[in-house]
This record gives sequence, C-alpha cells and structure tokens, in this order.
Amino acid sequence: MVNTLQKPAFEELRPGIKAPAKESLLTPRFYTTDFEAMAKMDISPNEDELLAILEEFRTDYNRHHFVRDEEFQQSWDHIDGETRRLFIEFLERSCTAEFSGFLLYKELGRRLKGKSPVLAECFNLMSRDEARHAGFLNKAMSDFNLSLDLGFLTKNHKYTFFQPKFIFYATYLSEKIGYWRYITIYRHLEANPEDRIYPIFRFFENWCQDENRHGDFFDAIMRAQPSILNDWKAKLWSRFFLLSVFVTMYLNDIQRGAFYATIGLNARDYDKYVIEKTNETAGRVFPVILDVEKPEFYERLEICIENNEKLTAIANANSPKFLQLFQKLPYYVSNGWQFLRLYLMKPIEVTQVQGVAR
Repeated sequence: MVNTLQKPAFEELRPGIKAPAKESLLTPRFYTTDFEAMAKMDISPNEDELLAILEEFRTDYNRHHFVRDEEFQQSWDHIDGETRRLFIEFLERSCTAEFSGFLLYKELGRRLKGKSPVLAECFNLMSRDEARHAGFLNKAMSDFNLSLDLGFLTKNHKYTFFQPKFIFYATYLSEKIGYWRYITIYRHLEANPEDRIYPIFRFFENWCQDENRHGDFFDAIMRAQPSILNDWKAKLWSRFFLLSVFVTMYLNDIQRGAFYATIGLNARDYDKYVIEKTNETAGRVFPVILDVEKPEFYERLEICIENNEKLTAIANANSPKFLQLFQKLPYYVSNGWQFLRLYLMKPIEVTQVQGVAR
C-alpha cells in the first residue's frame, strides 16, 4: 500500500527539494545595502559596548547546542494532512528568514574586512549563528521528506536595497521579535509538554538568545550613530518599521492560526503578546513606539485579515485574471488605508514608557 503521507502537495524543483514559496509582501525578504557607507560609519561613540558584544559572539555559547538527538530519529508520518502542510510552511518561512540574515551578514563581513574590523568580525560571527539556525531548520524539513536548495535560493531570490540605517531598523526588529517569538513558544511548551509535537521546540530557549544578542548589536550600532535616532525623521521611520513588522507578523500568523492551534496556542493571543513585548523592547533604542494597547490598533488589523480572506477567495476562483484584478482592487485599497490610519495613530514617546524589561 502506498503511504500517501510521505509527500505533501508542494511544488518541487526536483524530488525532495521544495520550490521556494512565491514572493509576496508577507514573505521573508532578502536585503542588500550600501557597503561603502557602512564601512565609513564612526562607531567610536559606542565602541566599548560593541567590543563587549563581540566578545560574547566569540564565546559562541551555542556552539554545541544545535545537535540533533535521538528524539529526531523516528518517523513523523503521524503529523499528517493540514497540520503537516502548515508545519512544513512554518519551517520553510523560518529557514528562509534565517538564511536571508546569513547572506546579508556574511556579505557585510566580507565587504567590511580591512575597513571596519570590529563590525566585520561581528557580522561574520552573526552569519555563523544564522547559518546554524537555517541548517537546523532545513534538516528538520527533511524529516518531512522535503528540504530547500539554499544555493538555488541565493541565486534566484530578489534582493531589496536598503540604506544602512534602514537595515539597522529592520534587522534590529527582526532579531528582537524573533527572540520574543521563540521564547514565548518555548515557555508555553515547557508548561504544556503535551503540545510539543516535534523536538525542535526544545531548542528555542538557547536559540532565542542568539537573536537577542544580534538585536543588542544593532541597538549598539544605532546608539553610536545619533543621527539615526535623534531627529524627527527617526520618529517617522521608527513608527514605519515597527508597524511593518507587526502587521506582517499578525497577518501571516492569523492566516496560519491552525498551526499555532496544533501546539496549543491561540494565534491572536500569541501575536498580541509578542507585539507588546517587542514594542516595549524597542523603547530602549527607538525614540517612539506604537500605542498597541489602543483598541483601534487591532480593529484595523482585523479588517486587513478580512480583506486578505476575500483576496484569497478571489485568487482561488476560476475567473479571468483581468477580472480578478478589478475584484481585488478595493481590498488592496482598503489594506493600504488601514496601514495609513495605523501609521497616523499617535505614537508613545519613549520617555513615557515605564518598566521595559526582557
């Protein structure tokens, strides 16, 4: 009898190699930047802190952590159907995000070598961490008879150009929200071990500390560059990047709420907690943060959720593409309007934030 659980319905580049997910506004992005401008940055105002962080990177606390143990050595065919599809999707998105960080940090380390030695070594060591994360996730995918061709992904993915300061905003938030996502899942499963359907979650406690240290590195860089944080433009950009990261995560996770349900989490409650903690953490470096406790914040996100459900229904309908475009347009406009209204909500000045803690 043929085991129909072995390969879920995913497009493959070749047997066992999953085709990368189609790019969209909500998929993980690959970045490049102005390497010369990065090399010319003056980090002396905060060099002592950066050197201390570099020593932590050199210590490499997790050098023996990412080792698959005997719990992985079993069949995972009992995770089947929609749960299996969603879990593979989770692993793929996580792997792609970690791998994009590896590529950016590796290239920065290479380009800054001989020009900014402290930054070059920091980026090289962070790329080491991200490579471990991506490799561990990709190996986990192979337990479900699929994996990503990371070389193919390197050559065939679109790269988004950001000026260095925008790279700092984006990667700082990516690392910090990664910390809160991983530690929140870990703590939940530590308290509810019956929900831990796969052993990778046991690794999240140490794993998230890599994310936290990387975020601290970008925090220190930004504080070494006062122009990135101390003018009216910094307030506008802080709001933009906070909102972009939070909206992307919320829309993605609610769409995949069934995955979080399999590990005993309510996707909305999980995201609200992660957003709250990341927002608080960002208050240590950003001049403003978002008022995420205002009811309007999630009310507008829920409108976007409804719009996306309608967009998906249109995309799945058997109708001409030109007709679908006209049908989708009102929902695209509505999503843009919700984002604008969220952006225009009065932010919270950092001096008003009390009790920010990790």
